[in-house]
Amino acid sequence: MNTGEDTGIGRAAKGRSLSVEEIRDRIWLAIASRQLSPGTRLKEEELAGVFNVSRGRIRLVLKELGREGLVILQANRGAFVAAPTAEDAADVFHLRRVAETRIIRRLAETISPEGVEELRGLVSAEADAVAAGDKSEIIRLSGAFHLRMAELLKSNFLICIMRELIARSSLVTAIYRPQHDVHCGPADHVKLLDALSAGNAGRAVELMVEHIDLLESELDLSQSVKKSNDLNTIFS
Repeated sequence: MNTGEDTGIGRAAKGRSLSVEEIRDRIWLAIASRQLSPGTRLKEEELAGVFNVSRGRIRLVLKELGREGLVILQANRGAFVAAPTAEDAADVFHLRRVAETRIIRRLAETISPEGVEELRGLVSAEADAVAAGDKSEIIRLSGAFHLRMAELLKSNFLICIMRELIARSSLVTAIYRPQHDVHCGPADHVKLLDALSAGNAGRAVELMVEHIDLLESELDLSQSVKKSNDLNTIFS
């Protein structure tokens, strides 16, 4: 992926039409990397033109983003990027502590050496993205690390919860984190994996809580929500 401001968020793959999931991921990355601000109206006809797909496909994308809480769908008005409040932000991180400590306790008892190595591969790729300054890839890999831990438990319930919490916390971070520093720290992930691979559930839980506490502490919940952006400028 490209570095800097040119993230390739709006470019379609040559020779084929983008899937609902691909378009959803690109819009999500635009939100998480602060290219789309809260309150931005997501017009079906504009997005259909940008991604060269039907309005029906864009409608499915927006519905999926709405289920995840990233987009607000308003009758007779359209879709808008969600604008979570400070209370919403606190709730998201509280629920991440609950969900992820549960995941860690279970994973410490069941994770295989292959699972540990798979997670280490994600952390290594995340570190490479940080070194390259690839903001979109940093966001994707950081979220993938946390989601993959739930997937290794093969718990559909926890997977669904984590997918939504990761998306919502990325939105909260994009709005309320003062510095434009979007990764949550490969070094923290390495320490967590060391504790997991040693079977030290207590230490792994402590590290996860410290990690989430740090993420939340870096938010400035007194900041006002930014105004909307122009879709053509972002995605074209």
